[in-house]
Amino acid sequence: MATIVIVGTGYVGLVTGACFADLGNQVRCIDVDADKIAKLQKGRVPIYEPGLQEIVQRNQEAGRLSFYADYGPALAAAEFVFVCVDTPADGDGNPDMRRVEKALSSITTHVGSDVILVNKSTVPVGTGDWVEGWLENAAGSGKRMDVVSCPEFLREGSAVQDFMHPDRIVLGCMDQESAEKVIELFRPMEAEMVITDLRTAEMIKYASNAYLATRISFVNHMAQLCEAVGVDVGMVARGMSLDRRIGNQFLNAGLGFGGSCFPKDVNALIQLAKSCAVDASFLQSVLDVNLASQNWVVTQLQDTLGPDLSGCTFGFLGLAFKPGTDDLREAPSMAIIKRLQAKGAQIKAYDPAAMAKANEQNSCIITVEDPYALAQGADGLVVCTEWNEFQHLDMVQMASYMRRRVLVDGRNIYDPAAMKSLGFIYRGVGRGHVLGEVSA
Repeated sequence: MATIVIVGTGYVGLVTGACFADLGNQVRCIDVDADKIAKLQKGRVPIYEPGLQEIVQRNQEAGRLSFYADYGPALAAAEFVFVCVDTPADGDGNPDMRRVEKALSSITTHVGSDVILVNKSTVPVGTGDWVEGWLENAAGSGKRMDVVSCPEFLREGSAVQDFMHPDRIVLGCMDQESAEKVIELFRPMEAEMVITDLRTAEMIKYASNAYLATRISFVNHMAQLCEAVGVDVGMVARGMSLDRRIGNQFLNAGLGFGGSCFPKDVNALIQLAKSCAVDASFLQSVLDVNLASQNWVVTQLQDTLGPDLSGCTFGFLGLAFKPGTDDLREAPSMAIIKRLQAKGAQIKAYDPAAMAKANEQNSCIITVEDPYALAQGADGLVVCTEWNEFQHLDMVQMASYMRRRVLVDGRNIYDPAAMKSLGFIYRGVGRGHVLGEVSA
């Protein structure tokens, strides 16, 4: 089995390291955040990801997984070094490469043997070529460092499952011998391998995320049209999805996409298009529709309760950008909450995983211990995250606690007729005019 070093212990790095260890490899994870490493050394996983805590603990106890704050001891006798650091968008929408550059500098300074450098960070097209040149100049000691691009396709909330059972493994590399060695690492997954050059592998990552984001924005744009003409977008999406050419993935109308990938990666493609003098209006419209999906909540509340929302209390069911995670990066909930607070509204919120992070970002949010406390004295409820438990709430009880029964269902998890029968003024995405609601 191989000796693998993972640089960065975020979602991608920690999942990658833990899963490789579970396959029998010796894995060392590095992070410059000493506090995070201290927690991980004690077996405490700092992110919410189903199944990850158990895998980390199991492999630490087996001696296959360890955590370091220093590069030197971690890189000793390394065969593969996976770069898994964040590349957040800078002020112009381009990926911020400073963490990648810092990681590369530390790796070349401390690595003691020939290694294969595998990049899993999402980076601009052409970065692999630049890294190869940079490493050639930095490796003055004669150490060989071949570069392989291996984009990640992990979904938060199912990242462990996605790593162990991937749809495909994409590898970009110009050296056949290095590519074959990386292929052997992934051989146990029994996935189809796509072998390309570096730039193509980098583009596959961006194109995949942009396409999925486009599907989300498309169905949300259709929801606007459905609402205007009295059609239920849910039935439209179902009718579409039965076409094998279309399928049903990413066709649920809602509040749009968030998280660490889709907004950032679409923005990065827009910047790439502009730098190449290629029209970026199509990709820009994907982001514009996504923003409109978030504005929709405020519009629905004002339509039902009046333009002045000052003094109103709204309960938010869900905060994370999707169920199964505590990630609030680009979460629609946080943007919507800020808009409502700016209009003088008070916000209460419940989320099974993300409330601590929400309080760190916005201390004015009142977090509660259960959804029923959320309904106490509320003028409206807003569904922002489709956690399974929300579908099984006693909505009769919820309604009885509310001051005014307005339900803005941003994920279309409730039946409109059932909610109307309980006295709710119900607004769903692309369903608002189906039942002919009257304003409050």
